[in-house]
Amino acid sequence: MAGALRTATGPVASPVGRPGWLPPFEFWPVWATYAPLVPWILALAMRHGWRAIGAANPGMRDGGLVGESKYDILESLPAEWIVPSARIDRGTLAGRTRAVAAFAEQPGHGFPLILKPDVGQRGSGVRRAATLAEAVAYLRAADYPVVVQPWHPGPFEAGIFYWRHPDAARGQILSITDKVFPVIAGDGVRTLEALILSHSRFSRQAPVFLQRHAASLNQVLPRGERFALGSVGNHCQGTLFRSGAHLWTPELDTRIDDIARRVPGFCIGRFDVRYGDVARFKAGEDLAIIELNGVSAEPTDVYDPDRRIASAYRALFEQWRLVFEIGAANRRRGAAGTSPARLARLALGHVLDRRRFPGSS
Repeated sequence: MAGALRTATGPVASPVGRPGWLPPFEFWPVWATYAPLVPWILALAMRHGWRAIGAANPGMRDGGLVGESKYDILESLPAEWIVPSARIDRGTLAGRTRAVAAFAEQPGHGFPLILKPDVGQRGSGVRRAATLAEAVAYLRAADYPVVVQPWHPGPFEAGIFYWRHPDAARGQILSITDKVFPVIAGDGVRTLEALILSHSRFSRQAPVFLQRHAASLNQVLPRGERFALGSVGNHCQGTLFRSGAHLWTPELDTRIDDIARRVPGFCIGRFDVRYGDVARFKAGEDLAIIELNGVSAEPTDVYDPDRRIASAYRALFEQWRLVFEIGAANRRRGAAGTSPARLARLALGHVLDRRRFPGSS
C-alpha cells in the first residue's frame, strides 16, 4: 500500500439513517453544523467560565481559537517532526521574493514550495508554486504574512486529534481522519467542466474546482485518464474525509503523545500530517507535521459521509467538553485564559473578515 495514491473518483454512499431530503452532514453550512452545539457550549461556559477556552492551550494565543499564527505554533514543535517552514512578513515585493528564493536554496528545500496565509482560513489561499515566478505571482496578491514550506509529496495525509488532561501523565489520540484527495476520471466525451458538474460528489463543490481549473475546463479527458482536482487536505477545498480508525496503533499513539508533550502549553488540538508509507506511519516513524491547530480544530472524521449524524454530534460535544474541562484545570494551575470580551471580538472579527485569499491549488 505504501506509495499508492488513494483518491475519490466516484459516488460516495449516503450514511445509514440519513433522511433522503437532508443534505449530507459534511456539506452543511457552518451555522447549521454548529447551531445544535450553542446550548451545550453555553452550559459548559456557565459551569467552567468563558476563560477556560483560551486556557485550554496556554501556550497558544487564545488557545488557538482563531487568528493564531501557524508559523509560531510550528516553531514550538520538535524540529525533527515538522515540515521546515519560514514566515514571509509584509514588505516590498522584491524583499519578499528574496526571502522565498533564499528559503528555496536551503539544503533539502527547493521547488515546488507551498505558500499559505499565516492564519487559519479553512484551507483558503494554499498554493503550490513550482517556480519562483509562480511564488512571486502569489506574493504580489498576498498583502499578509505568508508561511512557506517545501512541498511534501505524501501522497497521504491525516488529521490526528489529540488531547491530554493537564493533571494526567500522558494524553491520547481521540480520532484520526484519513484524507482522500479528489480525482476525476475522463470518459473520452465530456469536458472537464461537464464531468465536474455531473459528478454526484464533486458537483457540490463545483465553484472551488471550476475556479481552480479554469484553464482546463474545456479539455476532454481520454477514457480512464485521471485528473487530480486538488491536493490540499481540507474539506472546503474538495478533500474527502474518512475515518482513519484503521490507522490507529499503540505506537502511533505513543509517538503523538511524545510530540505533543514537548510543545509548551499544548493540551488539545489537531495535527495535520503528511506521510509516504502507511506501515511506517502506523509505527509512528513517518510523520511530517504541516500544521498544528488549537481549540477550534475539529475531529474531522465527523465529516465521513458514512458516519451517522448523531455519532458526529457526540464527537463534537465531546470535543467541547474536553476543551472546557482542560481549560478549567489549567485555570486552576494559574493560566489566565481569554476574556469573554476578547472572545467575542475574535469571533466577530473572524465572521466579518473580508480579506481575499487566492484560490487554493
